[in-house]
Amino acid sequence: MEFLGIIPARYGSTRLEGKPLVDICGKPMIQWVYEQATKALEHVYVATDDHRIAETVKEFGGKVIMTSPDHHNGTSRCLEAYEKIVQLEGRDFDAAINIQGDEPMLEAASLKDLIKCFDEPGTEFATLVIPVSTVEELFNDSEVFVTFDLNMNALYFSRSVIPHVRGHHKIHWLKHTMIHKHLGLYAYTLEALRDFSKMPPSRLEKLESLEQNRWIENGRKIRIGVTTHESIPVDTKDDLRLVRELMEARLSR
Repeated sequence: MEFLGIIPARYGSTRLEGKPLVDICGKPMIQWVYEQATKALEHVYVATDDHRIAETVKEFGGKVIMTSPDHHNGTSRCLEAYEKIVQLEGRDFDAAINIQGDEPMLEAASLKDLIKCFDEPGTEFATLVIPVSTVEELFNDSEVFVTFDLNMNALYFSRSVIPHVRGHHKIHWLKHTMIHKHLGLYAYTLEALRDFSKMPPSRLEKLESLEQNRWIENGRKIRIGVTTHESIPVDTKDDLRLVRELMEARLSR
């Protein structure tokens, strides 16, 4: 199968303005993400509505596609980019991977783990999870948790810790069961991406503010891939400070 990597990138951010362009060890964040993605994928584009981001991507030799400024989420921006890139390249792809532009420590191996989900016939929408390893993660309001069935199809995504372990304090839950948190990488066929974009926001999506629940609530399946490669999204100045420290340590080895 041929996969197209799309990295949606916006300049505006309520907590960290212009974050795709913030410097991390001498490179803008978007460059770190792009270079990691190209280790696993032959075709990668940044999708943006901002000319500052577009010029930066061109400067480091990356590919960029301009999209509308009116998108309310990365999925609809991904669809517009997908359709434009297919026309630009003059070829089709079997699926697109929506890569978060704020994860400079993305591992190429995670993308390969996601691609493996499509080894299962009939897969049209896939995403990654990772086992929770520390109790502190259960108390982190930024995390999203997921349960899935025996066939590796998602049952539900929640900002609350799921499953709930009745009769035990949360600090002991990991002693009784494995809990998985969601990593924000998605892969979809073009047909699935189009279907998803046509669906109106669902009740569970709006309650949790998690758009992937829209797909499940409409009776469709999300294939789950399990990875061991952690990533750290940069949403705040504290996140940025931590990632800079970790990156400096990695580069000095």
